[in-house]
Amino acid sequence: MKHLQIVPRDGQRLYGAMISKEAEIRRNGRGTFSRVGRKQRNKTRWKHAKYAGRVELESASSDLISVEIKSPDKGDESRLLSAFLGWLDRHFGDRVGSVNIQYQ
Repeated sequence: MKHLQIVPRDGQRLYGAMISKEAEIRRNGRGTFSRVGRKQRNKTRWKHAKYAGRVELESASSDLISVEIKSPDKGDESRLLSAFLGWLDRHFGDRVGSVNIQYQ
């Protein structure tokens, strides 16, 4: 399992923008991540089209985002991490101040 902490630049609201971007990409019939499970206010779960496992995002405070990446297959877990970081960099690279990764 891998825990990430995403700190936006200059106190921007990044969580809502990430959720909206994933929904926009999905509406256009593209994308590898899709939202699964029930909708919650400050929490969501994504799955990847190809890799087993899940990515759980949670708005921990007004600007901090907590992410948990979990997969039964360690190879898929590292691929999920790579895919998520690539997605984050492509769409929000200019709005992210730092990403801290904790390996467990």
